[in-house]
Amino acid sequence: MEPALGFILNIDGAEVSSWVSRFMWPFFRVAGFFMVLPLFGTRLVTARVRLLLAFFTAIVVTPILPPMPVIDALSVQTMLVIAQQILIGVAFAFVLEVLMQVFILSGQVVAMQTGLGMAQMVDPSNGVNVAVVAQWFLIFVNLMFISLNGHLVAIEIIADSFFMIPVGHGFIQTDILWHIANLFHWMISAAVVLALPAVTAMLVVNIAFGVMARLAPQLNIFAVGFPVTMMLGLIVLWITFSGYGNHFQRLLYELFQFMRSFR
Repeated sequence: MEPALGFILNIDGAEVSSWVSRFMWPFFRVAGFFMVLPLFGTRLVTARVRLLLAFFTAIVVTPILPPMPVIDALSVQTMLVIAQQILIGVAFAFVLEVLMQVFILSGQVVAMQTGLGMAQMVDPSNGVNVAVVAQWFLIFVNLMFISLNGHLVAIEIIADSFFMIPVGHGFIQTDILWHIANLFHWMISAAVVLALPAVTAMLVVNIAFGVMARLAPQLNIFAVGFPVTMMLGLIVLWITFSGYGNHFQRLLYELFQFMRSFR
């Protein structure tokens, strides 16, 4: 006699593979994205938290994604597709990480030109010693990134990437990869533009001290010039810092438009 509440599940291997592939491919791309994403990909966020964020993000975006290819889980093609998805996610997040490095590099240049480079502190996100000015800039851009909902826009772009670069249909085009490599040139140019007001002001101050040293050789220019240079550097930094928010918003919009052009 059969039990009244008994039932039999008829599930074959193809259905299980379909369910797994439906979630697995988005998870690997999103996981690679969170590995490098600013603020989330730093040492301040543990690997377990990043995996949980990737897991829940993949669950949320999976229902709106196009159909995923069903590939044998133990094949070489599966390994290649997994590597592709991780690299695609890393490439998207790397573009945003370059933006953060723009302000860190700018802070390092300003610190060296104003005599504040000796004030070093450990960056908890990277575990290296950086100038206090650069750390200040990094905290500022991280707060700006969150306040402008940059993380939400970035997650939206990585979800749209499954329509721009479908799973199993190739990798990022070569010209886009060259553009990503050329971001190093863009990073240095943007950092120099941000640091240019402070560098120019310090150049004028150093020229003035040089003239004073020629007119009054008995004046100890190092004892007088060093504290004055730091004081003027802080004043110039305070004056120019008010416009950094607009610069960050403009650069962030430019990179978001670049990320949406990936094919």
